[in-house]
Parts: sequence; C-alpha cells; structure tokens
Amino acid sequence: MDQTIEAIFEIFSWVGIGLGALLLGLALILYLADGTWLPVRAVIDEVEGGRVARWHDDEVGGVNEAILTAEQDAGIGDADMADLFYRRGVRGRVRLTPGSPVVRGVVRLGGGLFALGVVAMIASLILLFARG
Repeated sequence: MDQTIEAIFEIFSWVGIGLGALLLGLALILYLADGTWLPVRAVIDEVEGGRVARWHDDEVGGVNEAILTAEQDAGIGDADMADLFYRRGVRGRVRLTPGSPVVRGVVRLGGGLFALGVVAMIASLILLFARG
C-alpha cells in the first residue's frame, strides 16, 4: 500500500510541476501579447447602435471611442462616466479590468498545478525518509 501512495505522489509531483511550469510560461506569453492597458475616465454616450465610450487620447491624436459590448454596458450600468482601461496606441479597444481574464485564469491554473506538484513532492520525500 505504501508503494501505491508513493507512486501517486510521484505522478502528481511530475505532472503538477511540469504542467504548472508550462502553463505559467504560457501565461507569461499571453501577458506580453496582451499589451499595455492604461486607465482612463471615459464619457458614456447613447448612439443609434447602443452606447459608446469616448475619452481623450494623446497618442492617437484627439478623442478615441469604443462601442461598448453588452457585457461592458451591463458592467457600467446607467452611469454617464466610467473608469475604463484602453489599449495603448490602438483605436476602439476598451475593457473594464486592467488585466486580461484569460491571463488571470491561466496563471491561477498553472500556479495551482505547480503548488500541487510541490506539495506532492514534499509528501513523497517525507514518505521516502520515513520508510528509511
């Protein structure tokens, strides 16, 4: 029975550390590809197709605007102004959070797997030394 438990811990340690490190590397690539998002105070206006956010952007030269998605519109509510994040140097891109939800999810999954692998490795070493 002890060998079965040791084998399970060994498998969890290799898989956890390996996949965790791979996912954390992927999260770094996704973070770099996501680009720079800057905070901005935007004015929310009603237009024919829905609602639009407008803000002053020195990099693109003047006023930048983005049509709000249904999710963004629901997150803002009925406010006339909102604190948003826009992609630096790009027209028409805005979101409600400074970081990408995809990057956050991959970091959490990779970190969890890596932590599982480390805990399994420590437990495996404890069993190895306890057995003698």
